[in-house]
Amino acid sequence: MAVWDLSVSVEELGPEAPPLKISVTSDLHIGGVILKVVEKSQIKKDWSDHALWWEQKQQWLLKPSWTLDKCGIHADARLCLTPQHKPLRLVMPSGIILRMRVCFSSPVFRTVMGICKLLNIRRPEELSLLWPVEEKKKKKDKDVGEEVYDITCAPLTKSTILKLANGMPAFFAETPETEAVYKMLVVSQPAPAPETIAKLYRTTNIMEKAHINSRWLDSSRSLLQQGVKENDKLLLRFKYYTFHDIIPQADVVRLTQLYEQARWAILLEEIECTEEEMMVFAALQYHIGKVSLTEQFVASCPAMEDLDSALQCLEVKMEGESSADDMLVSFMTYTQLFKKQRLTLKGYKQYWFTFKDTTISYYKSKEESSKEPIQQMNLKGCEVAPDVSVAGQKFCIRLLIPGPEGMNEVYLRCEHEQQYSRWMAACRLASRGKTLADSSFSSEVQSIQSFLAMQKTTASNNTAQTDESINTHSLVSPRYQKKYKPKQVPHLEYIDIIKKHIIFVHIRFKGCRKDEVLGIANNRLIRIDLSVGDVVKTWRYNTMRQWNVNWDIKQVAIEFDGNVNIAFSCVTADCKIVHEYIGGYIFMSTRSREQSDTLNEELFHKLTGGHEAL
Repeated sequence: MAVWDLSVSVEELGPEAPPLKISVTSDLHIGGVILKVVEKSQIKKDWSDHALWWEQKQQWLLKPSWTLDKCGIHADARLCLTPQHKPLRLVMPSGIILRMRVCFSSPVFRTVMGICKLLNIRRPEELSLLWPVEEKKKKKDKDVGEEVYDITCAPLTKSTILKLANGMPAFFAETPETEAVYKMLVVSQPAPAPETIAKLYRTTNIMEKAHINSRWLDSSRSLLQQGVKENDKLLLRFKYYTFHDIIPQADVVRLTQLYEQARWAILLEEIECTEEEMMVFAALQYHIGKVSLTEQFVASCPAMEDLDSALQCLEVKMEGESSADDMLVSFMTYTQLFKKQRLTLKGYKQYWFTFKDTTISYYKSKEESSKEPIQQMNLKGCEVAPDVSVAGQKFCIRLLIPGPEGMNEVYLRCEHEQQYSRWMAACRLASRGKTLADSSFSSEVQSIQSFLAMQKTTASNNTAQTDESINTHSLVSPRYQKKYKPKQVPHLEYIDIIKKHIIFVHIRFKGCRKDEVLGIANNRLIRIDLSVGDVVKTWRYNTMRQWNVNWDIKQVAIEFDGNVNIAFSCVTADCKIVHEYIGGYIFMSTRSREQSDTLNEELFHKLTGGHEAL
């Protein structure tokens, strides 16, 4: 067989060094090429992490048993022997910058898994990497004052079990410096100065928000394939807003970083939220900030975690053994109903309601409850939100109920706190597919009543403590700065707020001349009129039959129940981003507790990878 020369550059020889030329034959395998290059370089070191990178094809040659002929490599190929793991500056949601070695040869999905494993973040499928916003000004001052914490000395382990020491990954417990870095990951960072917040990039309209989402990296391709270089800066963020199997004892880093992402998304107005939610989250930030300054990080104890788990199991078991007579199966009452429609002038109207299992039925009166109801509404999968003002005696429940034509918005108005507490608890359980007989119904009612009691205390407390030193710029967004008043407000889980986050993508529907915006939430797609910002249509994932992508013309086509078909092309972002979001959220919905920590990576790539994965 003919012998020919192959040029291979070696990164360790430096950028100015000429490529090494080795004599090869077409039946020589990739492993043999690497061996020849190493011998000719005369550099003695551990080469186990090195692999060949094909510059023209922009691909890694990771199968050492494949021959040059099988790979399609000829004499004109330019190959480079380079490490698979390289340093990368990773910006955490809290703003901390870590310099760490990550895999440049694996798909981004697997690279994120390695990052999360080192940082002790469970459920890595919920996160991904994206490019930071381009810095257009101050080129001379780039990265000035930027503090980077170097953890490139962390070992590259392939074990699936993370070794812990003192409640943290063993690597972080080795030195005081690395231990301090880990503590920064599990404790909320102090609020920055107002001047610092003012300099941060802030989106001003829905189009800028849509442009941000074009910066996500492709999960099915490697970092080097997407132009990421050594020591580049990338952001690690939660991409899919559906959080599975949260365990406070085991998810300290995960919860802290999730809180920090929610915090900055609200301050920079990336998330649309009501004034009430903004003020509640501000109070939560203030409380967490004070606690993080006074309390020290306490490492979790495996024995105590086992004890907590055993107590929870015992509690569930004892609740399950309660008599059936104590379980609430249904309840009935008069309640006012309001259906929100475009250009409607109608107000609330009183009906007789019955709530059974996960379904609400309503009638004209109590006497007609034995007949067919006016309408039945199944709340499974719906969205439930409070609309409450204790001072104004307003106790309303906002429901977004999925229907064949999209989401139906319904308001229920209760007469008093007791009625509201029971109805709100029932609606929340029904949205999760649980009935009134569920053991958590009583605790849900008590939680809502505590919420109302705290609001009542706040309204009547005229001697509320005020702190003029509170940095309001780090608690609420600029829109609510003028309305801010230091006051006590009830606790609200920030997870519920960030779950409302909607991703915006600039698109154009097939057959339409004007551009529109597609909103992608964790359970639905939303068509938004760009000119006025109104929601035109909503489609639920559970009504989706199939979706396809024409990669040649970059068009996404989706089929829903009821013979509803839509097709659109992306204007600013790649259609792969939309495809990955849809497939990713469907993948997230397949997770269950029975699967434990096993992650079906193959299924994820089938749903999100497109034609390249297939």
